[in-house]
Amino acid sequence: MKGSARLLIIAGSDSGGGAGIQADIKTASALGVYAATAITAITAQNTQGVQAAQAVSPEMVARQIRSVLDDIGADAVKIGMLGSARIVQTVATELRDFDGPVVLDPVMVAKSGDRLLESDAICALIGQLLPRATLLTPNLPEAAQLLDQPSARSANQICEQGAALKRLGARAVLMKGGHSPDADCTDWLISDEPPQHFTSPRLATSNTHGTGCSLSSAIAAGLSKGASLGEAVHDAHHWLHRAIAQADGLQIGKGHGPVHHFHEVWA
Repeated sequence: MKGSARLLIIAGSDSGGGAGIQADIKTASALGVYAATAITAITAQNTQGVQAAQAVSPEMVARQIRSVLDDIGADAVKIGMLGSARIVQTVATELRDFDGPVVLDPVMVAKSGDRLLESDAICALIGQLLPRATLLTPNLPEAAQLLDQPSARSANQICEQGAALKRLGARAVLMKGGHSPDADCTDWLISDEPPQHFTSPRLATSNTHGTGCSLSSAIAAGLSKGASLGEAVHDAHHWLHRAIAQADGLQIGKGHGPVHHFHEVWA
C-alpha cells in the first residue's frame, strides 16, 4: 500500500499562524498531504505586521533538511522565506541531490510592508536556487524586484517578465496576479508550453494574509501527489479562491486576517 504524499516545507515561522510555515502546514494538511518542515526564521508577527524576526543558523537549517530527507523523505519541496544569502546557499547545497519537484516562492516583503529577504540574498537566490526550481511563484512586485524592472501592469508585460525569469533558470514561472488592479485575479503560468492563465473574480476582503504562501504550498502539494504542473496550478488557484471567499468567517485579528485553509473541513 502506498503511503501518504510527503511535502518538505522550508520557510519561516509566523507566530500569528496566517502565513509562513504555519500556513504551509495548514494547506498541505487540508489537501491530504503529510507536511515536514525546516524552519529558517522565527518571527513575532500578527495580522497587523511583523514586530520582530530572528534567523535560524544555517547549520540548523541544514540539519533539519537532512533529518527529514534521510528518514521521512519528500515527494516535493516548497521553499518560502529564506532571509539571508547564507541560508539560500545552505538550502541549495542540501537539495543538490533531491530529484523531485521544487516550488520556490521568493518571499521578499510581508503584506504589512516589512522586508523579509536581505538585499544580498536576492543575487544568491537568482544564481543558486532559481536553476533548481521546477516552479517559481513571484507576485508582480517580487518579479519586478528580481528583474530590477518596474512592476508589470498589462498581460503582455506580465508574460514578458515571466519569460525573462524563466530564462534565468527556473523551469516554469507562475506570475501571481493578486497585486494587479484588474477586477479579476489572474495568475499566468509561463512554461515551455504557450502561456496559460487561471482567473477568478477578485473578492472584497482584507483577510488575505498568507495567500502567496498558501498558493505555492497548494501547488507543491498537488505535485507531491503526482499531478502535472498545469493541473496542480489549476487546482491550487481555485482552492485558494474558495479559501479567500470563506476568510471573513474566521474573524481573526485586527488587521489582515488569514484565509480559511480548512474551508472544506470545518462546519
